[in-house]
Amino acid sequence: MHELVIIGSGPAALTAAIYAARAQLNPIVIASTDRIGGDIATTTEVENFPGFPDGVDGPDLTGRMLEQAEKFGAEIVYDDVTSVTLDGPVKKVELAYSEPLEARAVIVATGSAYRKLTIPGEERLTGRGVSWCATCDGFFFKEKALAVIGGGDSAMEEAIFLTKFATKVYVIHRSRTLRASKVMQERAFANPKIEFIWNSQITSINGEDTVTSATLIDSIAGDAETTELTVDGVFIAIGNDPRTHLVHGQLDLTAEGTIAVSGRSSKTNLPGVFAAGDVIDPDYRQAITAAASGTVAALDAERYLARTIS
Repeated sequence: MHELVIIGSGPAALTAAIYAARAQLNPIVIASTDRIGGDIATTTEVENFPGFPDGVDGPDLTGRMLEQAEKFGAEIVYDDVTSVTLDGPVKKVELAYSEPLEARAVIVATGSAYRKLTIPGEERLTGRGVSWCATCDGFFFKEKALAVIGGGDSAMEEAIFLTKFATKVYVIHRSRTLRASKVMQERAFANPKIEFIWNSQITSINGEDTVTSATLIDSIAGDAETTELTVDGVFIAIGNDPRTHLVHGQLDLTAEGTIAVSGRSSKTNLPGVFAAGDVIDPDYRQAITAAASGTVAALDAERYLARTIS
């Protein structure tokens, strides 16, 4: 029987692990076998995390967090959670490749997943020109023309990063106004390799074995104005959805689909179950807010365990 199991591997999970390990709760962190470090691990440079005035690579940042958690005694398990049973005093966590774990408390810090366009060609050409991660796949598109879909900070960051490899990067946005921060907009506008295609929506991604083009319609005129954009790859950056599939039917969710917690705490509707990071945050979704959320979850878990064990 374990005191605490933490599900996740991003800033929220790893910060929770650091605090829980220092509190001698001997946490077990289920870090998964894929995308260890959360979304930030796919970010080339993080400029706004306190303590790094010159910026830090996303993988380096989460790597340091992981090292720090292990230093204090957290155990990192690289496995995938297949199901959880969270009701009752003993929580059960089923794993894909290991024996199930039992714990008195669980912190769910499963983050969010890339949102899909759900258009023709997207699934079929995933991995063959369709991507959600410029830092993962940009290297394979040297001297190519690429499209980035989206208008937020993530889309601008993807587009700017891709200019290191591509000859041309088209940013396709459905309106004439970006959601990205001013500084990210300015960087994108100043980059000579980036061209914006305004008031446009992508309706299909085309190609047989690899991406060859994207079909666009005018957001205002609709199907009356359709164009074919020749590109070798499409990078989708339209947001994320919280990863809550493990807890459906057990934990209450908000209208936005995130796990519902009580006030500023990490407490869910079930005693001994806490949630942190992007899986509870539909608004801010920053590494620093996720880390702070992980702190709250660890402290809440520590207090809960102190009450139930004594």
